Amino acid sequence: MATAASDQRLRQEASTLAARLPGLVVAARHVAHSLLHGVHGRRQAGPGETFWQFRPFISGEPAARVDWRRSARENRAFVREREWEASHTIWIWFDRSPSMAFASSLAPCAKVDRAAVLALALADLAVRGGERAGLSGLTTPLAGRDIIERFAEATAADERRGGPASPLPPAAPIKAGAKAALIGDFLSEPAAIDETISAFAARGAEGQLVMIADPIEEIFPFEGHTEFLAAAGRERLRAPRAQSLRDPYLARLADHREAVRAACAARGWGFALHRTDASPVQALLALRARLAGPEPARAGWSA
Repeated sequence: MATAASDQRLRQEASTLAARLPGLVVAARHVAHSLLHGVHGRRQAGPGETFWQFRPFISGEPAARVDWRRSARENRAFVREREWEASHTIWIWFDRSPSMAFASSLAPCAKVDRAAVLALALADLAVRGGERAGLSGLTTPLAGRDIIERFAEATAADERRGGPASPLPPAAPIKAGAKAALIGDFLSEPAAIDETISAFAARGAEGQLVMIADPIEEIFPFEGHTEFLAAAGRERLRAPRAQSLRDPYLARLADHREAVRAACAARGWGFALHRTDASPVQALLALRARLAGPEPARAGWSA
């Protein structure tokens, strides 16, 4: 929803995400750095397909494990150590559809900006914790310390191509045991959201869903004659007494969120509501803790 005054701002936000990404990268790195203490690594050596690191050859090991090319550079034997398959991959997706560009006068940023900061910062924390992170639909799982920049570059390139404006994530080649973090306003029909979560869960992925909301969407402060404009398209609603819509609107919003929460709970996924006027640090801390926890996620946490 939007008033006429905020519609122009909405469209400006929607068209300039790529231009704002450098600033969002800085914000994401700041948020991630504030939470680095207590992040524990998961990566360790073991059977797997992904190269991790070289280590010195230990007497008694089979000679077939020696990487002779690497060893020749230092006149000592080195072994190519592969990453243990239990090292987690986190698939991250954040919504860039038109409704996410909304920012009211009560919010410090657009919903898409907050979602981007959370997604980029989460990727950084995952990599620093020894995991790999993939941006669903845009990248393969990555493990470099420049993960924030690489995610931002992939997003900017997709924006310049006029990337998908779908409010729900695409199917991703997720392996069993991987985790997923989906961040958006999730204003789609509950049945479509349920189907999306089911598709991820069917591939064996545990996950967390973070619903982003602007504070004005929570309180519906409108009174008198108000014109509401759609986030995309030309649809508009003129309400001569907007306050008469408050109670039915809030009831429908609560029903919608309960349906999304139930869809998460049915698959063992976590659900959180995060307002853009709240701290992104606290939201990220809660999200990271639940993705890193060994126990199955519980629906209904707050961020």
